[in-house]
Amino acid sequence: MRAADVGDTLMGSLVAQYGAPHAVECIRARTLPPEFVARQAQQERPPNLTSALNAWYTRLAAANPAADIEAGQRSGARLIIPGSPEWPTQLDQLGRSRPLGLWVHGNADLRFSCLKSVAVVGARAATSYGSHIAAEFGVGLSESGWIVVSGGAFGVDGAAHKGALAADAPTVVVLACGVDVSYPSAHESLFAEIREKGVLISECPPGVHPTRARFLIRNRLIAALSRGTVVVEAAIRSGALNTATHALSLNRHLGAVPGPVTSAMSAGCHRLLRERKAVCITSPEDMIDLVGALGDDLAPQLRAPAVPRDRLNEPTRRVLDAVPTRGGAGPASIAVAAGLGLDTTLSALGGLAAAGYIERTSKGWRLRKQTTTYRKASDSTALEPPPTPEPDPTDLPPPPDEYDDPPKAAAYK
Repeated sequence: MRAADVGDTLMGSLVAQYGAPHAVECIRARTLPPEFVARQAQQERPPNLTSALNAWYTRLAAANPAADIEAGQRSGARLIIPGSPEWPTQLDQLGRSRPLGLWVHGNADLRFSCLKSVAVVGARAATSYGSHIAAEFGVGLSESGWIVVSGGAFGVDGAAHKGALAADAPTVVVLACGVDVSYPSAHESLFAEIREKGVLISECPPGVHPTRARFLIRNRLIAALSRGTVVVEAAIRSGALNTATHALSLNRHLGAVPGPVTSAMSAGCHRLLRERKAVCITSPEDMIDLVGALGDDLAPQLRAPAVPRDRLNEPTRRVLDAVPTRGGAGPASIAVAAGLGLDTTLSALGGLAAAGYIERTSKGWRLRKQTTTYRKASDSTALEPPPTPEPDPTDLPPPPDEYDDPPKAAAYK
């Protein structure tokens, strides 16, 4: 882990074929196995093995593994490698770019935390809209038993972690630096709280500071650790889109939250949706429906609000539509306009009048004007809506006050 930088696929291939101890021996001897050299030479773009070997040798000569282990233990971190009980096996899908090991700092079990997890990623310079949505996703996913995985950065990442903590749930932070380094420094208290409930992980040894390249390389871990990734807010050039690319390459579910079409910080999400690379996600329930078990984690079906007119039968609705708003009309005229018989029309008019939908005038039937009065209460009294009486199942529904003639419009008339 000291000899090669994070995400070194060449070192990953060497360790995968010969094991870590043999790889270290080859680096110290500055000689690679002949079959490994021949296999790399057959690639479309053969790597510069001499340059890589010299770099590994120089870094390994300056490394002090015992000091790294001691520093990790001193800070409370632990080192896990493939095969350890806490190792998340889904990382094996990364192939040659699988991390050689992970430094873990926190009270939560990493493997158990990632069994049901969702990556919530987005812009560092998030808008208030993006931060609000990310916090809602952090709370909603956590309350439903899903663990939030993110990068611990400003903006969407931090809001998602805070939402998970607000729901008293663990969360996983994937860092681009050592687990003993707080970056950003303003999140030092946040990371301390996450260590108590969740876990911080990194493939960088203790004391290593982040670089621009390490931020992009660590994104593959965020995508691999979770069942799916949701991009809350992202510009056209955003590291969150890099995480989305890794999620697609790993055949993970990908969702994107739409934003205002005038917001540059949502342009990346809109492009994912337009190119049909991501599913439109508007709530934590939508994301759980996407990544959850088939039939068990379905999002609730959204329905339009029911209105009193929905309870009218078809002939009565047609008669009501034929009654004029102003003036008046006789039963015969209403029957012709509704396309119904006179007997049916008369029966419907009687029921509508009894329910308060229409009224009789000197010119005939017309829609009843709805008036709204407001009771003034003292400043110390909380305004509460009047109790709604239980409807009689034998009667027609009450007139649709708030739909036919909105209270505000009636007040201004």
